[in-house]
Amino acid sequence: MKTIVNTLKTMALAAALFTSVTTNAQQVPTSPYGADDEIGALNLLNEEIVLDAVKLVKKGKVYRLGMVVNAQTAAFRHRYFHIETLQPETAAAGSNKFTYVDDQLIGWTGVGSQINGLAHYGRDNVHYNGHKVEDFLTVSGVKKLGLEKLPPIVTRGIVLDMRSYYNQDIVKEGTVFTVEDIEKVAKKQGIEIRKGDVVLFYTGWTKLMGKDDKRYLAGGPGIGTEAAHYLGKKGIVAAGADNWSFEAVPHENSSLSFPVNQMMATEYGVQVLENILVDELVEDKTWEFLFVLGHPLYEGSTQVQINPVAIK
Repeated sequence: MKTIVNTLKTMALAAALFTSVTTNAQQVPTSPYGADDEIGALNLLNEEIVLDAVKLVKKGKVYRLGMVVNAQTAAFRHRYFHIETLQPETAAAGSNKFTYVDDQLIGWTGVGSQINGLAHYGRDNVHYNGHKVEDFLTVSGVKKLGLEKLPPIVTRGIVLDMRSYYNQDIVKEGTVFTVEDIEKVAKKQGIEIRKGDVVLFYTGWTKLMGKDDKRYLAGGPGIGTEAAHYLGKKGIVAAGADNWSFEAVPHENSSLSFPVNQMMATEYGVQVLENILVDELVEDKTWEFLFVLGHPLYEGSTQVQINPVAIK
């Protein structure tokens, strides 16, 4: 009898686990671009969108949006980064005495300004377009949704100045940007959010880096789930902010863990950008611009450091 009971318990547990996996798989929708799609919302970009974005360039001024990274850069939890620079061959070669120096990168790719791809965030190990971690993860890189699959991102970018909206030098951690907040800021700046856009938020949060790293890494302001749905349905291709979390931390619902990042990736196929420096754009009131990103094509990577540029 005891054996039968244990067997029934095991079957019930297996059924529950199967139901959980099935439910989570169902919660991650199938891509509207087909079963083989691995790039998500970037499918929306086309020649027309690129040409319209190029028309925004009037002065030829270029803004660097990526930050300098070193061993002291504040990073999420387990991450670290440093460069080891060596002379593999110290002897001068040839009559011209040729010498060279090489670098070796040691650490995690999610330090500093970064793009978080669709393989980075999942729902109970089910990622964009129903891809399961058990099927695509290997120690030498992911076999699906890797960032090498993404095309260069050339499109219209906009920045929303949340710092001025809240009248705070550094927008307080846990501040949740609502749809109403976003629409009010966009209206004040005289811009609209369009299909194919990259939407960036200015919070002043990077001012803490190197000065109060403990606070910097403990939380941050950002959009909530309602605003995430709003932006996703607008058809944006990427969203980012000048902090490590992109979304509000602490979250508006304390029972959830990074729901916005999860939603952007699994439901809308939107790339998330973190630690993007937009201070100079805001100082110049450059609210819309040509956004250009050609990221490192590390095969099988889920996130990489980036240095996007804005051109007005």
